[in-house]
Amino acid sequence: MYTRRLRAPEGTALLLGPRATGKSTWIEQVLPNARRFDLLDTRLAREFAAQPELFAREVEALPAKSWVVVDEVQKVPALLDEVQRLDGKAGRRFLLSGSSARKLRRGGANLLAGRALRHDMFPLVSAEIGAAPELERVHFGALPRVVDLERPHAYLSAYVETYLREEVQAEALTRSIGGFSRFLEVAARQNGQVTNVSSIARDAQVARPTVQGYFEVLIDTLLGFWLPAWKLKPATKLVAHPKFYFFDAGVARALTGRLAYPPTREELGPLFETYLLHEVRAYLSYAQLEYPLAYFRTHNGVEVDLVLETAKGHLALEFKLSERWDASFNSGFGRLRDELRNLRCVGVFTGARAQRGDGVDVLPYADFLRALWGGSLIV
Repeated sequence: MYTRRLRAPEGTALLLGPRATGKSTWIEQVLPNARRFDLLDTRLAREFAAQPELFAREVEALPAKSWVVVDEVQKVPALLDEVQRLDGKAGRRFLLSGSSARKLRRGGANLLAGRALRHDMFPLVSAEIGAAPELERVHFGALPRVVDLERPHAYLSAYVETYLREEVQAEALTRSIGGFSRFLEVAARQNGQVTNVSSIARDAQVARPTVQGYFEVLIDTLLGFWLPAWKLKPATKLVAHPKFYFFDAGVARALTGRLAYPPTREELGPLFETYLLHEVRAYLSYAQLEYPLAYFRTHNGVEVDLVLETAKGHLALEFKLSERWDASFNSGFGRLRDELRNLRCVGVFTGARAQRGDGVDVLPYADFLRALWGGSLIV
């Protein structure tokens, strides 16, 4: 059992996160006495979909100041109207969990008209596990079940088949099973790269508008996100296309169909970057720091993996799957310094000891993660 960094809710809240990231386990830890409605129970979901007022009557029968949990609320979006009506009456509070925002929006649900705070659940992070992962395990990702398995291949394969190829496909409302499966594999192979929708459409043998719709499904079901390109100023010639990242390195690799093979160096680099990126995303979310993330890249290939503006200035991060920090790795930092005066530059690598040179702090990735979660890196 891991202690999660996500704070317990003080009032009615919406908890979103991909399947199997530990939402239900966390809810049981922080609200052990809550009345729970699990909408993965098909019978219960059908009853409430047909008669939302039945849910209301059961809630109103609970003692005052009760907590009410509704798991996978997107299965019956109509319940949000009942929750909004009941929220706060007799001191009752609600925690609504879900693995997709797509049906909530498409069903016209009001998402409680802004009254419920949104919280996000991520796979496990190093601060929850107690240590950074060994390098040879980074490509397995950090789903809670995965970190405890010596060989998580079977679990990751089952996750992909059960949750992605079946559930996400149902969300996609597509008649082309083969097209969606090909899209997932191609998109996973390009995880962390500048996204070329036309190229993906060609390789997956589906239309370009269809690929755009598939990406929307992955975003809505919380299985990935866009990292936009950083724009210094309108006149600067920079790459404008975003990058797409799956939410977990292990899931991304499972989708490529290459779990049975040892990862190549070319595969490990983007997966290492994906792992560290999501540690940063999780930290910002759990610390309630609303700093947007972006990457920086010029047309001649000078790049910085992450750029963000904090309350104390700009921070640039470069991740390298290398035991040596080469001076050429600093080229992106140099380009950014031409435009940003108050800029801290941090390189992250797989070497054993920290370094400093050319105004760049270079940290072993375990040290970087300790600094991140210790609160000294992003403030």
